[in-house]
Amino acid sequence: MNDYAVLFPGQGSQNKNMLESYKHSDIFNQSIDKSSNILGYNINSTVLDESKLNDTLYTQPIMVATSIAIWDVWLSKIDKTPLYAAGHSLGEYTALVANGTISLENCLNLVSERAKFMVDAMTGVDGGMAAIMSNDPELHLSDTVETICREISNDNEFIEPVNYNSKNQIVIAGHKSLIDSCESIFKANGIKRVVILPVSVAAHSSIMTSCSNKLFKLLNNIDIYDEKNSFPILHNVDASKKASKVDIIKSLCDQVCNPVLWEKTITKMFENKISNYIEIGPGKVLSGLNSKILAGRDGIISKSIDKFESINEVIGSI
Repeated sequence: MNDYAVLFPGQGSQNKNMLESYKHSDIFNQSIDKSSNILGYNINSTVLDESKLNDTLYTQPIMVATSIAIWDVWLSKIDKTPLYAAGHSLGEYTALVANGTISLENCLNLVSERAKFMVDAMTGVDGGMAAIMSNDPELHLSDTVETICREISNDNEFIEPVNYNSKNQIVIAGHKSLIDSCESIFKANGIKRVVILPVSVAAHSSIMTSCSNKLFKLLNNIDIYDEKNSFPILHNVDASKKASKVDIIKSLCDQVCNPVLWEKTITKMFENKISNYIEIGPGKVLSGLNSKILAGRDGIISKSIDKFESINEVIGSI
């Protein structure tokens, strides 16, 4: 088996059928039951209620629980640990459980509180997010998006790039009035596709500063173990490893109100000789982004195991 990295998805990859293909796995069910007991509600029934599943307060802990349950199944099938890990936004917390930095119980309680802090940060603020996409090879998307965001923001309202997902896709967040009005401006600057996302929390924007401050207090009161004894995580804020509790706490606090540097993260893994990327959790969002980020590189395998039946195929391919 070749060296590989594991990637954990964030909020937005959830769907009501995400537990279905793993339901015959005892390991998966035991993990979901364990998380249900920690959270105090039944995950199996909650995912079937789409109003709850898409409510940030439920989505964040359920995504972590589901991804960890799939991770547990993966671990039962292989005997080689990954060389690197990363998680997109919320998925970074899942990665910290996977490599033993934070316990599952502490993590589920932590992300439940994080979700509340994020919702609270939007009190009195009408927020939103949008995906900005372009396949024009002559358009430098990040420069264009950053310039437009600066130009249309003002002292009272702003929009900011918050997810640098690939050279073809950047997500922005901020005040809804500017999110709603920016489409024509982006298109006038050569960007063909702007998709307003169905969310009201301006994740990873500076609106989340109060959330960051609350997280700092919470993180300092839980056990966080040094990453140096396990496979490293490349963190969202700067695509680098964090060895100490102090650095991990700072990274997580910065992460909630600063951009996710996903393209930089995957590029750094590739530069460190990683050709195999396994997405562990619901959906195939990260595998899709990887196909854009690593396009044209030889020997790249980037696959999701969101379905139980895909695990053996993925193991065989790497």
